[in-house]
Amino acid sequence: MNSPKFSVKNILILHGPNLNMLGMREPGIYGHETLQHINRNLSQLAEDSHIKVNFFQHNAESALIDRIHQAAQDGTDFIIINPAAYTHTSIALRDALAAVNLPFIEVHLSNIFSRESFRHHSYFSDLAVGVISGLGAKGYELALKYAIDSH
Repeated sequence: MNSPKFSVKNILILHGPNLNMLGMREPGIYGHETLQHINRNLSQLAEDSHIKVNFFQHNAESALIDRIHQAAQDGTDFIIINPAAYTHTSIALRDALAAVNLPFIEVHLSNIFSRESFRHHSYFSDLAVGVISGLGAKGYELALKYAIDSH
């Protein structure tokens, strides 16, 4: 299988609703790592590869949409997004990603397919370069390594 090649220098990592509660929120499902710890690890990985990463977490759908729109103007080359619960509900976020036409990987800490049936559908997967689900914080690292290796 040939992987698509992108010119990646700037990566936006978007974290959806409730991810600011990682480490405290249902650790049996989401693990014990905090969002700050995940971001620190990703920053180090990017720095080692001379790639710039920007992080944005918000609980409001409109703020996430605005940040995606901004990505079309600020030199972002690639997006890694964990839409969290918006995965299953947000046509508006899907439309924003389609509008900016930037390659992205969808990441989920938990395996959405082993959870409640309403979590089995994603509004993003068919647009994404790839989907990583169920590998915990390691999923973000794998997505970032893919984006880095794709340039």
